[in-house]
Amino acid sequence: MSLITPDFDRPLLVREADAEIIGRAPTTIRLLADSNATGGALSTQRVTLADGANGANPHHHANSVELFYLLEGTAQFLSGESVVTAQRGDLVVVPPNVPHAFAAAPGENADILIVITPGVERFEYFRHLERIAYGKVPPESLLDVQELYDTYFQQSEAWNSARA
Repeated sequence: MSLITPDFDRPLLVREADAEIIGRAPTTIRLLADSNATGGALSTQRVTLADGANGANPHHHANSVELFYLLEGTAQFLSGESVVTAQRGDLVVVPPNVPHAFAAAPGENADILIVITPGVERFEYFRHLERIAYGKVPPESLLDVQELYDTYFQQSEAWNSARA
């Protein structure tokens, strides 16, 4: 078992008003704390999805655990080859190398707190996604930065079936 020893020496407080917001409805992302602010311990963001919106396509992290806590609403999660539905107050934890994805359940909203540990510099990843959404860079550009963000995309028939 390994232990991450964070390299920061005081508590971190991120005020809601100070959080950078990426995107616009139906998908918004509040960037809360990146790895550099937590000494490598974690990265965290809050993702709000409206009316069945997709959150993340199937992918895995080689070196990190990802935690999803449902603040409000109902969401679908791919975990391995299983698709589960989670509701307000539910927690989903995905270990390294396990394919996962998430979205608001069809016709539902979802507000999700996401924590990845150990931390990975994720803010620039979300800014990259925003550039893709606005047509500033092609979607294929994510393939060039998979290793940098420890995010490796893959296909999932289970997820495609659940989201069809």
